[in-house]
Amino acid sequence: MSSAIWEIRVAGRVGTSVLAAFDELEASTGQVETVLCGRVADQAALHGLLSRIQSLGLELIEVRRIPPHHDQP
Repeated sequence: MSSAIWEIRVAGRVGTSVLAAFDELEASTGQVETVLCGRVADQAALHGLLSRIQSLGLELIEVRRIPPHHDQP
């Protein structure tokens, strides 16, 4: 797997101190969930992100790979 963009949804409104653990991703915080989105280098890096989510006690809702646009290499 080469670098891909992933969207990771976790339950609840995650605070800025916890979001600092994911500074390589963009974060969008809503009332019921927080969405982390960004480019992940490979499968090992994705598993590392998921491990970080678990170690911080966040409830994982969804992990989804964003399909590449046809005009991007």
